[in-house]
Amino acid sequence: MKAVVFRPGRGLVFEEVPDYRVADDEVLVRVANTGFCGSDHSLVAGGLLTDGYILGHEISGVVVEKGSAAEGLPVGARVCIRPTYCGTCANCLRGKQQLCRVHRRTTGIGDLPGGFAEYLKVYPQMLIPVPDGVDSHNAALAETFAAALHGIRCTSEETGPALVMGGGPIGLCAVRLLKILGYSPLVLFEPIETKRRIALAYGADHAFDPSEKDLDLKVLSLVAGGFRKVFECSGVPGNVGRAIDLAADCGEICIVSMMFRPFEIPGPYKINLREILLTASISNTHEENRQCLEWMAAGVLDARPLISDYVPLESLPEVYRDRIDTGLALKVLLKIGEEF
Repeated sequence: MKAVVFRPGRGLVFEEVPDYRVADDEVLVRVANTGFCGSDHSLVAGGLLTDGYILGHEISGVVVEKGSAAEGLPVGARVCIRPTYCGTCANCLRGKQQLCRVHRRTTGIGDLPGGFAEYLKVYPQMLIPVPDGVDSHNAALAETFAAALHGIRCTSEETGPALVMGGGPIGLCAVRLLKILGYSPLVLFEPIETKRRIALAYGADHAFDPSEKDLDLKVLSLVAGGFRKVFECSGVPGNVGRAIDLAADCGEICIVSMMFRPFEIPGPYKINLREILLTASISNTHEENRQCLEWMAAGVLDARPLISDYVPLESLPEVYRDRIDTGLALKVLLKIGEEF
C-alpha cells in the first residue's frame, strides 16, 4: 500500500510499504481522509519519530476486514478513529481514555501506525461510527473539535463571557463550540485576518488582532469585570499572564495548547487574590467525539471552513515543506481513498 512515512534526515516521504495482515483481534480500515494536526508538525519538526513511522490520527474511513475475534462494528461501517485506549486501567474505566496509563495503544501519534496511508489497522474499541448525514471530511476532523470540546469541559458548566486566545484549528473549533453551548459575548484574539473572519462566521462576537494598541482595556470595556472563561489555544507563553489579567474574579483559565518550554507568570499572586482557577486539557474522549459527530449530523457543526489545503496523499511531503512548516496552512486534509 502507499503511505507517507518519516525518514530521519529526510522528513516525510511518500513510498510503498507492506500491506497489513489483520490479527484475530484487529480491524482493517480503508482510509478516506486524514487531517494533519499541529502535533504531527511538532513530531516531524523535532525529529521525534522512529524510522518509517506513519503519522496521522484525524481519520475517517470504512471497515473492510475484521479478525475472527474482533467484535464491534461490521464490515462496511463508516468510522472515525479515536486513537488512544487500553480499556482496563482506572482512567479508561471512568471514561477518561485520554489519560490512559496502562497498556496504552495509540494510533498515528504513539505505538501504532497512523492514517497517512491507504489502510489502517486498529482495534475495534478505537472505532466510532459516523452518523448518517456526516461526510468523510467532517468525520475526519471530528477529533479536532473534540479536543476543543474537552478543553471546554475541563472547566465548569457555567457559561458567560469567554475569550479564546489563538485562532488555529483548535481555537476556531473552540469558538464554534462555545457559541453552540451559549457563551456570550465570545471574543477571539488572533493576529491573522483570515482566521479572524472564520471565527466571526463561526459565531464570535468580536475577533481582534492581539497586538492592537490598548486592546486589553478595550475588551474589558465589553465584558464588565472580565471573562468567566479564557481558553489559551495559541501556545504563546505570555498569554497565560495576559489571561489572568483578563479573567474575572473566580474566572477559569484552561491551557489547551501544548507548551514545551518553561515560562514565567508575572504577578502570580493575582491568581490568589482573585481566586482564579488555572487548569489544562489534553486530547479528548470517545464520548466527546460522538457528541461532535451528533452536532455535525444535526447541521450545527461544520469542519469544512477550517480546510485550507485539500490534497492527495502523495502531495503531503511537498505541502508540509511549503505550507505547513511555513505556517501558511490552517488545516490540511488529505484525500486518500473513496470518500463518503
